[in-house]
Amino acid sequence: MVDINPQQLGLELGSGAVIGGIIGFAAKKVAKLIAVLVGLELALFKFLESRGVLTVDWERLSGGFVEASQSAASGAPPSWVNTILSTLSISAGFTGGFLVGFRKG
Repeated sequence: MVDINPQQLGLELGSGAVIGGIIGFAAKKVAKLIAVLVGLELALFKFLESRGVLTVDWERLSGGFVEASQSAASGAPPSWVNTILSTLSISAGFTGGFLVGFRKG
């Protein structure tokens, strides 16, 4: 029989939620910064290309993004079922906190 300690379960769930909230908030801020930097870089490429300073192969540039997303989608995930089951209480709190932090960011 499995012995469940509600106090330990609550502590794991709460600490996971706090850590997830902090990381979710930070992840959203970093994602916004990266999006701005990539946008500025592409605008700079377009400007320099219009001035004749450099030539950008836009098909090849976007092809790398498509290739990376296809390889990520086709990859088989490792066996992670046991890991998720053993850390379910922390993972649930972390996921909830991450989503709240990401929305608030």
